[in-house]
Amino acid sequence: MSTGLRTDPKLDCLRLYSSLNRHAEKVTDQTFTSGSAFFDPRDLVQVKYEMLRRVSSDRLSVTRAARSFGLSRPTFYEAQAAFECSGLLGLAPKRPGPRRAHKMTGALLDFAESAWAQDPSLAAGAVAEMVRDRFEITVHPGSLRRALARRQKKTNFAGSAITP
Repeated sequence: MSTGLRTDPKLDCLRLYSSLNRHAEKVTDQTFTSGSAFFDPRDLVQVKYEMLRRVSSDRLSVTRAARSFGLSRPTFYEAQAAFECSGLLGLAPKRPGPRRAHKMTGALLDFAESAWAQDPSLAAGAVAEMVRDRFEITVHPGSLRRALARRQKKTNFAGSAITP
């Protein structure tokens, strides 16, 4: 069923990968304003790369490049460091938020495992409440289950013997 609304696949993809330049209208560099279909001011990775290239190859000043690409000088230097470290992938935005289950300490997981060992019928929500009471930390029941599953997987892998 069609809603009659047309979507731009590239715009959808840029949003999906957090690469959409929310201030594309601030990009005034001639490369992006010349009407070329290749250069898209909405593509933040492309904008950053071209800004770095213009400073490096065309000897444009950092201040002028940052201004004409609609970015700040600190953003230029962050992009430059990321590019030097990781190449083009360094310019791609990183996933926001925590990279791991930072609340799930060893002591907390030991406590949760012990609670389930004593009473396997406990619901994850009940164990999360016990964790809250004991450690004064709120954890989501699903996060607790996933952290324990990861821990169990690591334990099983580390303890297993590989036989030919």
